[in-house]
Amino acid sequence: MVQAYILIQTEVGRSAAVAREIAGLPGIITAEDVTGPYDVIARAEASDVDELGRLVMARVQHVEGITRTLTCPVVRLR
Repeated sequence: MVQAYILIQTEVGRSAAVAREIAGLPGIITAEDVTGPYDVIARAEASDVDELGRLVMARVQHVEGITRTLTCPVVRLR
């Protein structure tokens, strides 16, 4: 299982709507509005890196109002 944080920039005033829509996508664990250089941070889970890539590129990036994403896979260093 692969997990990642997806850092999302949105059009001005769209962060709440984007977070709500992303939260309903299969594979998304949470999606929350935040302040700072990114507007929404989502946590995603997939069976492998390829599925994670498909989730981000085919579903998340197609949500209206998103201008940029940055995917940060979680690593286990134990």
